[in-house]
Amino acid sequence: MPGFGRPQPQFTHNFCCTVANLSDTSTVQENNLDMSTPSDNPKLQDSPVSNAEKDPSDWVTGDEDITGAQASYVKTLAEEAHEEVKPSEMTKAEASIKIDELRTQLGKDE
Repeated sequence: MPGFGRPQPQFTHNFCCTVANLSDTSTVQENNLDMSTPSDNPKLQDSPVSNAEKDPSDWVTGDEDITGAQASYVKTLAEEAHEEVKPSEMTKAEASIKIDELRTQLGKDE
């Protein structure tokens, strides 16, 4: 059997990056970090620190025009809440705040 019992050759793809030799598991195991505990893995922590939780008034780009996704979502939420909004007149930060308000009002903050 070709390659049985000895490391397989490494391969490269179009972008000239070496693909790991999967037959040599000792290297993979040595380099594998144990991220199974919440203190080691931020995704497993109860309240991970994230830019998603940053106050919109502190955003560097908060005064820029609303994004298309924000405009669509704020419009959808406003329709569900029977409120009138003008997304074209909102900034990114204002849209984010309005989205949070509407989600809370509609009971979607879970």
